[in-house]
Order: sequence, then C-alpha cells, then structure tokens
Amino acid sequence: MYEQVADVVRRYDELNDLLSSPEVMGDPNLIRKYGQEQSDIADLVATYREYTALSKELERTREMLVDETDPDMRDLVGQEIEELEAQMEAVEERLKAMLVPTDPRDSRDVICEIRAGTGGDEAALFAADLYRMYTLYATAHHWKTEVLSSSETGVGGYKEIIFSVQGRGAFSRFKYESGVHRVQRVPVTETSGRIHTSTATVAVMPEVDDVDIEINENDLRVDVFRSGGKGGQSVNTTDSAVRITHLPTGVVVQCQDERSQLQNRARAMSILRARLYDLEYQKQLEETGEARRAQVGTGERSEKIRTYNFPQNRVTDHRINVSVHRLEDVLSGELDPFIDELTAREEAERLRASAD
Repeated sequence: MYEQVADVVRRYDELNDLLSSPEVMGDPNLIRKYGQEQSDIADLVATYREYTALSKELERTREMLVDETDPDMRDLVGQEIEELEAQMEAVEERLKAMLVPTDPRDSRDVICEIRAGTGGDEAALFAADLYRMYTLYATAHHWKTEVLSSSETGVGGYKEIIFSVQGRGAFSRFKYESGVHRVQRVPVTETSGRIHTSTATVAVMPEVDDVDIEINENDLRVDVFRSGGKGGQSVNTTDSAVRITHLPTGVVVQCQDERSQLQNRARAMSILRARLYDLEYQKQLEETGEARRAQVGTGERSEKIRTYNFPQNRVTDHRINVSVHRLEDVLSGELDPFIDELTAREEAERLRASAD
C-alpha cells in the first residue's frame, strides 16, 4: 500500500514542477488539466505526510522510552506511545479508504440532458419540474447552472433541455440521476381527475475539455439555419442556429438559444465532446466487463430509477428501495437523502471489489 501512496506523492511533486514550467504556464488547458490532477490527489498526499510524520514521532518516542529510567516518566512516555499508535492506526484506515478506486469523473462539471418521454404535454411539464429541481439542488450546493439548449412546448414544458452544472464535485452527485424518472399525478389538462403516468429521461455526462477528447474537424458536418422560438431580434432573421453531426458516430447536436452563430457552435461543441466522451467511457466499461460492477444503477439510462407519486406525496428510488413522503421538498431540490444513500452503497461496493 505504501509503495502505491509513495508513487502518488512523487506524481504530486512532478505536477508541482510541471505547473511551474514555461511550457505549461503558457497553455491554459494544460494548467487546468494538471491543476485538477494535483487537486484530486492533494488529500491523499496530505494524509500520507501526516502518517509519515506520526511514524517519525513514534520512533523518537520509543527511543525515549529505552533511555528513560524514571518510572513515572516511563508511564507518561508509554501513554504517549499508545496515543501515537492509535492516531497512526486511524490515519492508516483513512489512507486505505482513499486508495479504493473512485470514479475519475467525479470532480468534473456536468452536462445534463432532460427529455420528455411518454405522456405528451404532461411529460414535457414533468421535464420542466425536473429541471427546476436540479437547478435548486445545484444552488443549494453553490454550483452554477447554465442552459445550453432547450426546446419548449406551448404549455410551459420542455421537449428537451440541456444545461451545465459547474462546481467542484458536481458530477459525483448528479451522476446518480441518469435514468428514467416517472411521475404519477392528475394533469392540469385532465378534466375527469384521472391519474396519469408520464416519464422523462435524464442523461448526466461529465463536461470535458479539448485535451480530454480530440475531435477531427473533417469528421464534422456543420449546418447553420435560422433559429425559432425565443432569442430576441435576431431570431428568424439570421442563420445563427447550429447543427453539428459527428459523422463517425452519427451523434447530432443542435443549439439555437444564443443570438450568434459562434456562441451556438461553442455550446454545441461542448455538448458533443461530452457525448463522445461518455460513449467512449461506456464502451470501455463494457469491454472490461465492469458496466455494472461497483455501481448502483448509474449507467443504464433505460432503467426506471425514481417515481414521483403526487396522490400519495411519495418519492421512491427503486435502486435502493427508499421512499420519502415529502414530494414537494424533493422537487424543491432536497435530493441528498437519496444521493447520500446511493453514494454510500457505491462506496461499499468499491470497498468489497478492492478487497476481492
């Protein structure tokens, strides 16, 4: 274990040298990449250095015990040794926990896509409810959200809305939201009072940089056209909307919310990079047979993960079989009871996997 940690410490020091080198200091992408890598291992390095400092202090204290002849002083030194040994044991347990493999994407920002599923206008309204829920959750965690693309309906819902969440650790929390969300309630358009079941699909992807995934411009087909919907005076008067097709994979991204073609293209490329990165990540998991290992339903977007039952004021997460009877609170962004439990179970799975 300690050789593994020592390698991490050496890498931390290497990153210090890299971040101060002229080559890296002149490249903002590399500064961000290496800075993020160093930040990711900083806690482990600090804990290891705490452990080594305690080890040296324990060694000196044991040497004192050998030379000490006074019985009272020997008792005091013995007590100090016991305390140091207990501290070292606690730090060692923290080190072991830190060495359990984690999701390398956890520290990333997020791109979240919500799409209305079955249920027509009611599904679109539910998609809007989910978007509001996530923005409130992000705000509570001091993360910034920004709409990248949206397709609204006439009733105030969304056929689709794509937004980013920016803040350290955003992906580590939002990743559990990928899947099918189901709502059971009486739609506002229903005159007979019947309960309808509608769905919306949520896809959560880590936001990535140019250095994380290369996209060949020759693999792209870029179409521009006039925007429709909201957007100010330029809507329907200029070709500001952008549609980008990645020819090798067939992935299509369209953005029209911004007034300028340049802004829409930048947003579309951001979404495209995230989708291609996610495709490659899922492919690697499948190839290594780890698509379901050490995960609690975080990978299957076709999986029904949660039901929001209005008549019973109940929200149920089907992956962990946990229900709460505070539906409005959940829709106001109180997701931590579910996400905390999902995180704990995933960490337990990872601990078991590392022990095997």
